[in-house]
Amino acid sequence: MKNFMNQKTTSENQKNIRKCKELIDTQKKFVGAEIDDINEQEDNRKKNEWQVVFSQLLFRNHLLFGNKICVVEFFHSGIWHKVEKKEKTEKTLAKFAFQSGFMKIHFPFILTVLFGASPLLAQEKTQPAETHLQNLRQITFGGDNAEAYFSPDGKKLSFQTNNPKWGLKCDQIFWLRLFAHKEDSAYQPHPLSNGEGRTTCSYYMPDGMHVLYASTFKAGKDCPPPPTPRGDKKYLWAVYPEFDIFVADQNGAITKQLTDSPGYDAEATVSPKGDKIVFTSDRSGDLELWIMDIDGKNQKQITSGLGYDGGAFFSPDGKKLVFRASRPSTDVEKKEYTDLLKEHLVAPTNMEIYTCNIDGSDLVQVTHLGKANWAPFYHPSGKKIIFSSNHHSQRGYDFQLYMVNTDGTQVERITHESMFNAFPMFSPDGKKLVFSSNRNNGGSRDTNLFIADWAE
Repeated sequence: MKNFMNQKTTSENQKNIRKCKELIDTQKKFVGAEIDDINEQEDNRKKNEWQVVFSQLLFRNHLLFGNKICVVEFFHSGIWHKVEKKEKTEKTLAKFAFQSGFMKIHFPFILTVLFGASPLLAQEKTQPAETHLQNLRQITFGGDNAEAYFSPDGKKLSFQTNNPKWGLKCDQIFWLRLFAHKEDSAYQPHPLSNGEGRTTCSYYMPDGMHVLYASTFKAGKDCPPPPTPRGDKKYLWAVYPEFDIFVADQNGAITKQLTDSPGYDAEATVSPKGDKIVFTSDRSGDLELWIMDIDGKNQKQITSGLGYDGGAFFSPDGKKLVFRASRPSTDVEKKEYTDLLKEHLVAPTNMEIYTCNIDGSDLVQVTHLGKANWAPFYHPSGKKIIFSSNHHSQRGYDFQLYMVNTDGTQVERITHESMFNAFPMFSPDGKKLVFSSNRNNGGSRDTNLFIADWAE
């Protein structure tokens, strides 16, 4: 950070400025390290689009220490924007211009530091309360943690993580006891996958003692590489054809292999009735939903529309499925989708929420919001669906949780904090919600697990 202060600035102001800088560092969570990921993938986007993002986020970055206020003033569209205060206070002639190197975004913005004994600012944009989430508690601390799912008794979670502090190079499956984690801050989750290859999409089996998950370990011990950056900078997911679905006990011993067909088999979840498993496979030439018996027998394809059908979950009564799907419609979109799929890639930027019966009948498109609507899960009533979406975002990457009726009416926003909230799941008794978020990450790139009591 480069200091442009007049050299006659008093030592007291210098001290305040240093403290303000320290506080700003602690508030990096507002700008979200996820922006770093997007920048690496789309670094040719117009700089003013990034400025809009930082303008919106930094506008909230008002920091208090003692009776002093540190306020961000940002430059956007040729105009200095600052938060006006109710009362006049002394302004310290201190401006900082720094290149946000920690974000790898290459444009400068200016911070103006204001000091005074005024209350919070009149134009401060406070976040709406997340009224459905009570007693929110962070479960993991470090790395990317996602797809946390309850055991049938609601006392355990399985999840995937790449926490480098645990020596992980790519996603592996772990499980934890919720009561033990709550009582002991040093509690260490238990590894469940064998540490080889890449894993994804774990889910408890009906006995609560075994977990299914997908892994590439049979094709090699090393992590398969992420998608190679492309000239068009598109954000892509890899659908590794080496993925197969396995069942392991809580000690990590694999007790059964459920799929062995060539191609991608993953994203498996279990019916609350304990009799069926739904999963995604491209064995028929497209990414479709398949269903099988709990022992892996009678595998049947249940969707057939061109596009990526995945992330399916059963309704509380086990009679229906909710999932997200892309549906390319134009010739250009269809060609792009099929060409990418030949390379075992998908572009998950346009997806909507669908439901159907477990045999694939009564297919209904629930949302018509545009952009990426994904990670759906049924509300305990079976009449609503919670999901993650960026349909509200002007720039694409701001994922919040929403709730919608199964007929597509009454879309309600659930979360407001941070730039990424996804993978929600209700506990079997409907009293708790677990989800992934990059809130409270101290400006790092971490995405952690959070659990809250659900309030209607």
